[in-house]
Amino acid sequence: MKLYTSPGACSTADHIVLQWTGGQFDVEVLTREQRQTPEYLAINPAGAVPALRDGDFILTQNAAILGYIADTWPEAKLQGDGSARQRAEANRWLAFVNSDVHPAFKPIFGPGRYIADESQHDAVKDQARRNVRALFERANEQLEGKEWIAGFRSYADPYLLITTLWAGKVGIDLAGLDHLTAFRDRLLADAGVQAAMKAEGL
Repeated sequence: MKLYTSPGACSTADHIVLQWTGGQFDVEVLTREQRQTPEYLAINPAGAVPALRDGDFILTQNAAILGYIADTWPEAKLQGDGSARQRAEANRWLAFVNSDVHPAFKPIFGPGRYIADESQHDAVKDQARRNVRALFERANEQLEGKEWIAGFRSYADPYLLITTLWAGKVGIDLAGLDHLTAFRDRLLADAGVQAAMKAEGL
């Protein structure tokens, strides 16, 4: 199994989850330019990460890859104890990060995709920061009294972690979100997180 990732992208969450499995895997760390080469576009025509190759099977889309890793190594319990309820909780919070939090950053990263008038780009970014902050407030409430977003370690946790790191880079204030910042700090001290981040040069 081989993961294609870029440093600090959402694909770093997949890298962390692979570390948590304790299984054997390879990683190729790509720059933005390398993602546009014919060789990589043959793997993922979108030129995006993550992508996962397992033999002759190639998988894209972060949520799908995280689920595939969890199913490949069920002993890692990345979807909880195997019950329908815990699997649903893991998927609920994975969906929250993948479908709500991650897309909310896009106007910050590329406001020109949303409004052509460059004089409005700062306003678009400011509103997006408020939107992300509101989502983080929800995560902060969920984390009260919990170490993990679903109540147990799951593949949603590294993805949420990565978005908190993005927040620090784009000026989203996490002040007062004590449960979320404690979660971030705990994960940054995790051996699997540190191994993935070191391998990606972070």
